[in-house]
Amino acid sequence: MREALRGLTTRGRSFLAAAIAAGISALILGERDLLRVAVLLAALPLLAAAYVGRSRYKLACTRSLEPGRAPVGSSARVILRLQNLSRLPTGTMLLEDRLPYALGSRPRVVLERLGAQQASSVAYTVRADVRGRYPIGPLVIRLTDPFGLCELTRSFPSVDRLTVIPQVTPLPRVRLAGEYAGSGESRARSIAVHGEDDAATREYRRGDDLRRVHWRSTARTGELMVRREEQPWESRATVVLDTRAHAHRGEGPTASFEWAVAAAASISAHLREAGYKVRLVTGTGDDIDGHESGGEGLILDALADVKTLSNSDLALLVEQVRRRSDGGLVIGLFGTLTTTEAHLLSQLRGNGATCIGFAIDSSTWISMTDGDRQESDREHAAASLALVRSGWRSVRVGHGDTLPALWPTVGRGSQGFAYRAAMAETVSGVNR
Repeated sequence: MREALRGLTTRGRSFLAAAIAAGISALILGERDLLRVAVLLAALPLLAAAYVGRSRYKLACTRSLEPGRAPVGSSARVILRLQNLSRLPTGTMLLEDRLPYALGSRPRVVLERLGAQQASSVAYTVRADVRGRYPIGPLVIRLTDPFGLCELTRSFPSVDRLTVIPQVTPLPRVRLAGEYAGSGESRARSIAVHGEDDAATREYRRGDDLRRVHWRSTARTGELMVRREEQPWESRATVVLDTRAHAHRGEGPTASFEWAVAAAASISAHLREAGYKVRLVTGTGDDIDGHESGGEGLILDALADVKTLSNSDLALLVEQVRRRSDGGLVIGLFGTLTTTEAHLLSQLRGNGATCIGFAIDSSTWISMTDGDRQESDREHAAASLALVRSGWRSVRVGHGDTLPALWPTVGRGSQGFAYRAAMAETVSGVNR
């Protein structure tokens, strides 16, 4: 009751002030009728406070999001369901859900009345143009009586989270080289290889049984190799996302890093649909198997949260990929590379992997002088050529390029074209 009295509105406090003034006047003048008026004026806000105070502890609220995972630029619907658990009807209620700035202004909805045991639902929409996880709530309800004499605020502690994922763009079907086994359409299949002469081998890993050492391969390669008597031939792909802050340019949703994140989401979804076992590795430490149950959602959730890091190291990213590398297809989305960093990526070519790199020329995301632009173009062309010489297929990405338009260039038979294109670009840059 004390809290309800603190919730008296200006009108309610005016009633109490009028009641006190009328009571004092009645005592001074000896007017009993005026005293009755004072009692009535005092009773109204007190009754209103008791009425509102009783109903505020008899409300239940649930919130649902449709959908709970929304792409960038799309809308999500938030549904609030309020139920009056008491036997008394409520007064007018003002609902306000707390939202982060990126989702827009706080929605306010008015409910005139909820009867005994009655429930009502209200809905509003939110839209986010920046990926991430956004808390929605807690819900704040302002309860008032029909006369507006008392107003109390109640906050429900529950908070839901809306995950805004990168936009997934459909990609054309092309025949890809480098799947561990299978066709470009990548129907997963498994073939067991038997026999000592045909044994498949891989590098020794800590914990492997020494009885599985394949001495013939060890002598040939100079490294300890172990036998895999059964080698499943499967379509596997690893999507690698470069998160180095200095390798990307631009700000907000149009930055080069956002292009890379959206491309990683689109490529992962496309390869999963084609039958690949997809793995996502990022410079922030994420290592997700997308072929497991709910794997696509895990990949999209990770890409919703991923950010650039100032201390991200390409060498650590390469080591993280190699830690579980089983061959197949490796698709990298890299920011600006130097020739040294391009040569470093050659380590991912092991175990029969075919590597395709989207080399983002992040300098095209910012304005530069003609001289600086020419120098930047020469450096990018040299890094692209080094990437191709390291055994990668290099696809140049500039500002304004779209992934569906670039995707056919990753198909089979384009390695020679990529090499000649990088060489021609380098030569033309040197002749300028």
